[in-house]
Amino acid sequence: MAEHGEAAAGAATGAAAGGAAARGRGRPGRRRVLSEAEILDAALGLLGEKGAEAVSVRGIAAAVGVAPNAVYTYFPDRAALVGALVERILGELDRAAFADPGRPWRYRVHAVAAQLRERLMARPGAVDLLLFGPMDGPNALALGETLLEILAEAGLTTEDAARASYLLIVQVLGFVALEAAEVDRAAPVPSEAERVAARAAALRAVPAEAYPRTAASAGTVARYVTGEQFRWGLDRVLDGLVAGRSVK
Repeated sequence: MAEHGEAAAGAATGAAAGGAAARGRGRPGRRRVLSEAEILDAALGLLGEKGAEAVSVRGIAAAVGVAPNAVYTYFPDRAALVGALVERILGELDRAAFADPGRPWRYRVHAVAAQLRERLMARPGAVDLLLFGPMDGPNALALGETLLEILAEAGLTTEDAARASYLLIVQVLGFVALEAAEVDRAAPVPSEAERVAARAAALRAVPAEAYPRTAASAGTVARYVTGEQFRWGLDRVLDGLVAGRSVK
């Protein structure tokens, strides 16, 4: 009889424990707290590690350990996410370095361009986002406004300054896009000297008898990916803008 009582008590205890466990399994766990900044941090991480193709809602969700729906709470689609990333990248620019009206206007244009190139080449996949993503957020508008102010100070009319601003953005993004095309976007960017050396080695394989002018200018062609070439091209654009400016 005692044994029967002990068995019943044991069964009751087991049932109670099982019920508690079942209730625990049925109760939702603590939700993962997520912020827009954390999503963008993860997106920038993917951009730097794997390139622009890896920046997707599912990829970001996996990186931060949430379901894709959690990301959609902040960004309804990839286009919205890319727009926010473009804003984040442009927000990294130090506007104080080129917004000082006490500096010569050409210096300020070079400062804008150099910073933009530096930030984009830090994550080569980022140039794809700026080429194909929207540039209509507050940081993009602030950058455009600053360029317009600088070009007005250079003596350009309102219309010419607007055209010149677009031309300068095309010049910078085009240069960086070609520069970034030669590096592995999922690996650390080699130094400028290493990239020049690799280009020079490839150019040595070009048959001089078939392409004599290319062979003769190989040293210059190898340096297409340098800051020197970047500044040279920018100066030629600025020279043209000054020479062809309209009278206000």
